[in-house]
Formats: sequence, structure tokens, C-alpha cells
Amino acid sequence: VQLQASGGGLVQSGGFLRLSCTASGDVRNIGRMAWYRQPPGKQRELVADITKSGSTDYAESVRGRFTISRDNAKNSVFLQMDSLKSEDTAVYYCYIVSWGSPYWGRGTLVTVSS
Repeated sequence: VQLQASGGGLVQSGGFLRLSCTASGDVRNIGRMAWYRQPPGKQRELVADITKSGSTDYAESVRGRFTISRDNAKNSVFLQMDSLKSEDTAVYYCYIVSWGSPYWGRGTLVTVSS
């Protein structure tokens, strides 16, 4: 199983980005999907997650600004990030659970300039 994430980049404060992540390989029965991030010098933290049925949860710091969604037919998860702030600067990782096993993407860098 491989996860390919895309959509990171440099954006000004107040701007937006959309991250995408698609799973390939022997991918079946994907349950939870999520986005994590690791700011410079800090630990990895959960940003948002979504269940197979579409229930979502968000970190308090991004609630109301970020939206997670998924396309089960395409084994993909997305993160729409609006009203970006400098503190959103981090490497963003997608995460899935397939047949009960966790898989991580390599990460995509998001840099928000003030």
C-alpha cells in the first residue's frame, strides 16, 4: 500500500490550499482516514479525521477553517485549508487504516508566510 499526497506549497497568510492523498496497491476496506501535521521542531499532531461513513473530527486549532473529505471509490482523502495562518506551517501527512493496518504518506510541506 502506498499513499501519494500532493497539494502542499507556499501560500500567504489568509490564503488557501487543498491537499489530496490517494492510496494505491493492495488497498481494501479502508476505514479511518486522517491528516496529521508536524510543525518545525514540534511533535506530529492530528489535524482532522474522517470515518468510512463520513463522520469528521477536527483539532480545535483548525476547526471552522479546514474541511476533510474523502472519495471512497477513488481511495482518496482531501483537506481543504482556508484562512491559513503562519502557525499552520508544517509537513502534512495523510494516514489511512486498511484491513486494520495503519499506513502513512510521505508528507507534503505547507508553508504559510505572514
